[in-house]
Amino acid sequence: MSHYLCHEHPDLLEFETFVIDARPGAVVLARSALHPGGGGQVSDVGTLSHAGGIARITGISVEAGRHWHLLDAALELDGEVQVAIDRDWRSTVSQLHTGTHILNALVYQRFAGALVTGVQINGDGLARMDFDLPDADNDALRALEAPLNDVIHQALDVRAYYVSSAQAKAEPGLIRSLSVAPPPTSDGTVRIVDIDGLDRQACGGSHLSNTAQSRPLRITKVENKGRRNRRVRIELV
Repeated sequence: MSHYLCHEHPDLLEFETFVIDARPGAVVLARSALHPGGGGQVSDVGTLSHAGGIARITGISVEAGRHWHLLDAALELDGEVQVAIDRDWRSTVSQLHTGTHILNALVYQRFAGALVTGVQINGDGLARMDFDLPDADNDALRALEAPLNDVIHQALDVRAYYVSSAQAKAEPGLIRSLSVAPPPTSDGTVRIVDIDGLDRQACGGSHLSNTAQSRPLRITKVENKGRRNRRVRIELV
């Protein structure tokens, strides 16, 4: 994982850059503030203005360490371009990602350190989290909706910082996934997202700066997925 420009400047939603490589329907940019996705989170989307008009960026494909910005037309571009990130999409994904951290914290605290086995965060206002909870009462998971929204209303600050990879592995609770850990950055550090007084965990995703920036969340369904997994589906309301 890199130190993404969107991590360093989360409010940079419009910028100028130039194409350094191209193929029909995709470009590599000299710099990009779009979040590339990963870890269950979809990438940012937006628009790219070029000499011949405007194309929509529909996603990002990371190939051999290069971020190909996928376009909605089979254009092969060069030269200078202007990029505008879809603000509503970024906001929706950031709200959901922060919400999944709150849900994760509540499950971790109330179900004896249960770990995450999967996550999907979409731009349509829907997300799901899978937990290693073979003996959990599904009604007890559904009952987390009220405390989840209580945390949102508490207006807790959300910050990010970096620790060494060794510290991230050594400190209990910083890595919550059962099988996948966020890869370290090029300088060997791991990004930690801290929800003030509630939760600290490794994460490379996009987040709010305060929980009160989120709309309320609803737990729409709790499902059994196999012998051990419980899937909790949430949506913004």
